[in-house]
Amino acid sequence: MNKGSLGVVRAGAVAAAAAAAALVAGLVLGGSVTEKVIPGLGDAGALTRWGLPASRAAMDLLSALTVGAVLAAAALLPVEGGRGAARLSADAVGYLRAASWIAAGWAAAAAATLVFTVADVLGQPVGEVLTGSELSSYVGSLPQGTALMIVVLLAVVVALLARTTTTPAAAFGLLALAGIALLPAPLTGHSASAANHSVATTGVALHVAAVAPWVGGLAIVGAHALLRRDRLPVMAERFSRMALWCYVTVGVSGLVNVIARLPDPAELATTNYGRLALGKIVAFGVLGWFGWWHRERTLPALAAGKPGAFARFGSVEAAVMAATMGLAVALARTAPPPPTAPESAVKSLLGYDMPPEVTPVRLLTLWQFDLFFAVLAAVLGGLYIAAVVRLRRRGDSWPMGRTAAWILGLVTILAVTQTGVAKYAPILFSVHMAQHMVLNMLAPIFLVVGAPVTLALRALKPARVRGDRGPREWLTALLHSRYLAVIAHPAVATLIFVVSTFALYFSPLFEAAMRNHLGHIAMMVHFLAAGSLFFWVLLGVDPAPKKLPYPARLILLFVTMPFHAFFGIALMNMSQALARGWYGAVDPPWGTTVLHDQHTGGAIAWAFGEIPTFIVLIVMAFQWYADDQRQARRMDRKADRAARPGGRAEDDELAAYNARLAKLAERDRAAEGQGKT
Repeated sequence: MNKGSLGVVRAGAVAAAAAAAALVAGLVLGGSVTEKVIPGLGDAGALTRWGLPASRAAMDLLSALTVGAVLAAAALLPVEGGRGAARLSADAVGYLRAASWIAAGWAAAAAATLVFTVADVLGQPVGEVLTGSELSSYVGSLPQGTALMIVVLLAVVVALLARTTTTPAAAFGLLALAGIALLPAPLTGHSASAANHSVATTGVALHVAAVAPWVGGLAIVGAHALLRRDRLPVMAERFSRMALWCYVTVGVSGLVNVIARLPDPAELATTNYGRLALGKIVAFGVLGWFGWWHRERTLPALAAGKPGAFARFGSVEAAVMAATMGLAVALARTAPPPPTAPESAVKSLLGYDMPPEVTPVRLLTLWQFDLFFAVLAAVLGGLYIAAVVRLRRRGDSWPMGRTAAWILGLVTILAVTQTGVAKYAPILFSVHMAQHMVLNMLAPIFLVVGAPVTLALRALKPARVRGDRGPREWLTALLHSRYLAVIAHPAVATLIFVVSTFALYFSPLFEAAMRNHLGHIAMMVHFLAAGSLFFWVLLGVDPAPKKLPYPARLILLFVTMPFHAFFGIALMNMSQALARGWYGAVDPPWGTTVLHDQHTGGAIAWAFGEIPTFIVLIVMAFQWYADDQRQARRMDRKADRAARPGGRAEDDELAAYNARLAKLAERDRAAEGQGKT
C-alpha cells in the first residue's frame, strides 16, 4: 500500500471515529438509549438500542460515499473523446467500480437497519426477529420496513450497474438512481408526523438530496487529492461551485425542518431534541467556514500546484461532516416535543386544520405555503432572469415577450400551489380539478413560449476543457438523444398528455397520490411536465427532434382537446366517487356530497379546455405569420444575392420557379403544335 492509499485509509478512519463519537454523544444526551424500560412492555434490548442508530449512521455515510463516487465519475471529472465519441476517463471508471463496492456495503447497512427497525417496533430482541416469522410479515406492513427494503433493492441495482457502466450518459443515469435510493428511508421518519408534514417532508427530501453529494463529493475529491491523481484543480473547482448550492439548500431546508418540529424557539434550549438541533446548527456554521476557506485559500493553492493543502484541509472538513451526520442520526432517534394541543384526524392527514367554507375570496387569500413549488418557481425564475442578464451584458438581445411569458407561467403555477386553491384542493375534488387543469393546460403554454432551452443554449458557456461536457454540451446531447426523439415525437407526447389523465384518475393511483405528500407532488409535476411536452410539440420555439408543419399542428390541437372534454363528461356521469376513502376522511362539514363535488370537477374539466385552445390558436397564428415573414425575407435575400454580379441564378428560388413554369408552358405549346400538324 503506497503513501496515498495509507492517507485515504487514515482519513477514513478519522472520519468514522468522529461520526461514532458524535453519534454516541448525541444518543446519550438525547436520552434515546437511556430510556426507562417499563415492566410488562416488550424490550428490544441494548443491542437494538445501539445497533439501530449505528447501522443507520453506516447506511447514511455509505450512501453519501456512493453518490459522491458516481458524481465524481459523471460530473466532476472531465469527459474524454470529444463530442463524437465521449467516454469516461480511467479515473472516472475507477470511481464507478469503487461505487459498486460501496453500494454493496450500503445495501448491507440498510438490511441491518431493517432488521433492527422491526425489532425496535415489535419490542423483541434481534435474535427472535431473525429466527421467527416477524421479519417477513412486518416488512410490507410497516412504512419504515417497506422504505428500507426499497433502499436495499435500489442499492443492489446500483452496485451491479456500476460494475459495467462506461459512458457519461449511463453514469448520469446511475447517479439519478442512487439519488432516488436516498429518499425512502428519511421520509418515513419524523417528517411524516410533523405538525406541517407537507413542508417537513419536502424539507427532508431537499435536505437529503443536498447533503449526500456535498459529503460524498468532498470525500472523493479528498481521496483524489491524497492519491495525487490528475485533474484535481478542475475537480475541486467544480465541487466548490456545487458545494455552495448544496450548502444553501441544506441551510434553508434544515431551517424549515426545525421550524416545522419546534414552532417555539425556546424549545431549542429546553428540550433534548432542540439541543441536538442546536448542535447541528453550530456544526453547519463550522462547515460554512470550511467552505469559505476552501474558496479563498485552498483553490488558489491548487492552482499554484500545491495539492497537499487541499488534502489536509479536506480531511479535517470530511471528519467534521461525518460527525455532523452522526449527530443527525442521533437527532432522528430523538423524539421531537409533542404538540401542545391534541391533533384532529383531519390535521393528521392534511397537516393543517379544516379551513372554513370555500368562497372565491378565500381561494385567493387563504395562503398555503408549498415549499417544493415555491423553490421550483424561485429557481426557474432566477435562472431565466440570470440568463437574460448575461445576454444583455454580452450585447445580445432577448425578446421581452418571451421573458414575460415565462414569468407569467411561473406566476400561474404559484397561483394554484400557494393560495387557497392549494389549501382546498386536497379537500374538494372540484378545486383539485381546477388546479390540475391550470398546471396541465395553462401554465405549460406560457412556459413553452418562453423558449427556455434556446435561452440556455445562448447563455451557457462552452466547457473550458476541450472535449469535455459542461451544462451546454449536456443539454445539446440531450436534444440529440434517442430518448428525447422518442418522448418528444408528436404521437408519443399526445398519448402521454391524454392517456395519463385517464390512467391516473380511473385507477388506485389517484387515491395513493392524495394520501402521500410526495405522491401528490409527483402527480402535479407530472401534470406540468406532460402539458409542457405536448405544447412544446404545438408551440415550441426551442429546438426539437421533429418539427410539425403548422397545418399538422392545427389538426393535432383539434384532435387532442376533445379528449379532455370526454374525460370531464365521464366524471360527470359516474355513479361512484373516486378516492372514496380519502375524500370520506377529509369530507368538510360545510361541503356538498363527495359525488356531487366530483360532478362539479367533471364540469370544470369539460369547460376548461376552451381557454387553452383559444390561447394556443392566438399564439399559433402569430407564430405562423412570423414564420411566413421569415421565409419571405429569406427568399428575398437569396434573390438579391442571385441578382448581384457573380451571383448564381439557381439561388433565386422565385426566378427558378418562374423559369420552370415558362418551360412547362413552352412544352405544352410545342405539344399542341405537333398535334395540329
